[in-house]
Amino acid sequence: MHEHDVTSPDGTRIRGWRTDNAGPPVLLCPGLGTAPEVWPMLLLPDSAVEQGGARVLSWYHRGTMGSDRPADESRIELADHVADALAVLDAAGVRRCVVMGWSVGVMVAAELARRHPERVSGLMFVAGVPGDLFGAMLGSLGIPAVLRRALTLTGTHALRAISPIIDAILHRIPVNTVTATLAQRSGLMMPGADTQAVIRMLRRFVQHDWRWYFTLALAVSSVPARDLRGLTCPVTVLAGQYDLLASPERATKPVSMLPQARVRIVPTSHFLPLEAPDVVVDELRSLLRRVAAVERARELARPPARDPIDALIPPALTYGSRLRT
Repeated sequence: MHEHDVTSPDGTRIRGWRTDNAGPPVLLCPGLGTAPEVWPMLLLPDSAVEQGGARVLSWYHRGTMGSDRPADESRIELADHVADALAVLDAAGVRRCVVMGWSVGVMVAAELARRHPERVSGLMFVAGVPGDLFGAMLGSLGIPAVLRRALTLTGTHALRAISPIIDAILHRIPVNTVTATLAQRSGLMMPGADTQAVIRMLRRFVQHDWRWYFTLALAVSSVPARDLRGLTCPVTVLAGQYDLLASPERATKPVSMLPQARVRIVPTSHFLPLEAPDVVVDELRSLLRRVAAVERARELARPPARDPIDALIPPALTYGSRLRT
């Protein structure tokens, strides 16, 4: 995995990262403030390319893990994250590719496809919703939608208010096998992930500026549920059966009417990429095959290009008059 800098249209310097595996490019829209270590099977070296089969492009959110905060700190809306995604694609010279998203990244991936369908050949949503982020939380607990949105929104504001205390605790907490095991039994995460992978992920995650982290989350809290019926590319949705942050019902409902959607419920928490990495790779490989088939079919369905000379001659001219021309 290699890191590099790109510049978003508003001038913000964004830290991107990529793998050098062979295979088609795949844009990964990350979960909020998460590191590449969340995706262990996508970071395999070239010797294991058959396991991943894709060249992954991604970035870190504004103000996190090496990316600058924007000069105007209000520029952290969904549209700004979509602009960062396009900057990553443009810097890599990628015109069109499959786009994945996890958690908040699902909102970015869906919005990218809605606004720029010509850039997206396929979509994979992993443990996330395309809109109404806070309304999707705690759904698996049976709490009514209106109440759980109010609870989670109020709770996030409260966490931002006490962020100095959170910083003081998390920045000093040792990240080792004990803390990783506790995290895996917290309810937000479940046992099943490789403990060393969890440790690598947590070591970077706990170092956030937590006031900024919760500010980023609140900035996208007003994005409403999205209607995705206009999407025509193949879509795969992976939902965690025990996900407290994106209930399976809310994660799968937006694609229920799409003709090319595939849905798979996995017995994991919100941290599906860590807890079921084989499933992610298998489904990504399957999606890439579906996309390749659809792209070939669309190419065959296009009308043949006219001969350059014919293009200069009005269609109404007869063959005889064409000879005279």
